Amino acid sequence: MPGPQRLVDGPAFCGVRTFMHLPQATELSDADAAIVGLPLDSGTYYRTGQRFGPEAIRNASVLLSAYSTAHRLDVFELLSVIDGGDAAVLPGDIPMSHRVIEAHLRPLYAADVVPIGLGGDHSVTLAELRAAAAKHGPVGLLLFDSHPDTWDECFGQKYTHASPFRRAVEEGLIDPTRSTMLGLRGAPDGSEDWDIARRLGFEVRTAAQLHEQGLGGVPAQARARAGTGPVFLSFDIDFLDPAFAPGTGTPAVGGFSTAQMLCLLRGLAGVNLVAADVVEVLPAYDVAQITAMAAAQVVFETMALLAVRRKAGVA
Repeated sequence: MPGPQRLVDGPAFCGVRTFMHLPQATELSDADAAIVGLPLDSGTYYRTGQRFGPEAIRNASVLLSAYSTAHRLDVFELLSVIDGGDAAVLPGDIPMSHRVIEAHLRPLYAADVVPIGLGGDHSVTLAELRAAAAKHGPVGLLLFDSHPDTWDECFGQKYTHASPFRRAVEEGLIDPTRSTMLGLRGAPDGSEDWDIARRLGFEVRTAAQLHEQGLGGVPAQARARAGTGPVFLSFDIDFLDPAFAPGTGTPAVGGFSTAQMLCLLRGLAGVNLVAADVVEVLPAYDVAQITAMAAAQVVFETMALLAVRRKAGVA
């Protein structure tokens, strides 16, 4: 059952900066979900600094309310959520850092705790998927991103933030037939970029398609494709237009507003989420915390989706 959730009774700016002032804990027996920082940025190939993303997201989270107006519920009346701290990654060593992240997450899965990762660059998602698949088998992927991240290699490197989902398919961590990529638009080298994702089996919905056709039926279509099986939700903050999220590594114009983001995320209610992350927040390029605030809201909306299933008695 949900336990005490708030450490600070005074103003939001007081207290230790855990996510939403949630208790920082390593005891998992009473937890339903855990926030986990994944401060790795060695997989980037343009701007770096995403290692400071988890800190920025936690800082921006303190004004969030536990009540979801969209779903008409108090998340913390239904869920017990902890802040599980950060995985102790090794800067410059991506394979070892991925092993550290996977090892950090496996006890959460063993305790049936849903991990919600704070990146970090998008390469961390490969490690998260390894831990998720070890528990659940191949998962469906719901990806919000301006890039498909399915390159085979980047400057000779196989493990970067441009390749996690190519590697994940090769390793059998994802079921592409239950997976959807939303918002692709970012500086492709050619049509081959998006064609690779389609050939791997992903449903691809480009930003141009979504802007032209509208967002109305998109969440329902993604839910239907995902089915009832386990799903990993990965949100690259560059899904948002740089006007709404300037603090990121590879920004791409023509994206989405935070209002559109909320419409899409809230429309996923009912999906069987077993893990999620929000990645690529780069505080050095942020303005007035607007990128970090958007990322914190993504985390809250993810928790709300978990609470919806708990309220319905299916999680």
